[in-house]
Amino acid sequence: MATERLDRIRVARTALRLLNEVGLEGLTLRAIAKELDVKAPALYWHFKDKQALLDEMATEMVRRMAADLLAAEPAADWRESLAGAMRGLREHLLRYRDGAKVYSGTHFTDNSYAGPMEAHLRILTGAGFTPGAAARAWFTAYSYTIGYVIEEQSMGPDPATGAEGYDLVARAERLAEYPLAVAVGEEVFADHEAAFEAGLAAVVAGIEQVLLSPGGISPARPFP
Repeated sequence: MATERLDRIRVARTALRLLNEVGLEGLTLRAIAKELDVKAPALYWHFKDKQALLDEMATEMVRRMAADLLAAEPAADWRESLAGAMRGLREHLLRYRDGAKVYSGTHFTDNSYAGPMEAHLRILTGAGFTPGAAARAWFTAYSYTIGYVIEEQSMGPDPATGAEGYDLVARAERLAEYPLAVAVGEEVFADHEAAFEAGLAAVVAGIEQVLLSPGGISPARPFP
């Protein structure tokens, strides 16, 4: 029986599947090799270290996101277009245990990200943003989303495993002398969807206020 060829994409897809079982800390080249039924040295032919593997995993995530984003018709209004792109990014990252940690800080191995980015930057510049301001707008919303999902997945519940999240009752007991801190717990930890949307609305409103000014803001201009 013919054996499926081992290549970078097959390894990355196997690693993403295994990620939901073991998490980022448990994801080793040895574990992936076992899943693929090969010897660990075979993987070093394709990846010099774990970071190189994470780069390919993140790129595979981008390929899947890009297929969805390019298939969807971007909203005509730049605010909804930007917010919709960030919702899509969050939704994809939540498909994987520790997905945002895998995705953050990696170097993509192909240009899969460029098409969706170009489409959304075109909407921003068409709405009056300078290219520099459009870039800053995109990166600001993008950074918020990545950071939010890292925290969201660290706090739980884990979307991949269903594991329970923060024990708000125990937290409230520990912070009994700090009622405002207790209230923050209910706001931040109880409903990730609502909290993400509230933050995203604030980010988009701030982008409009600060970056969409006559002529746009210069990327080098300091904030007041």
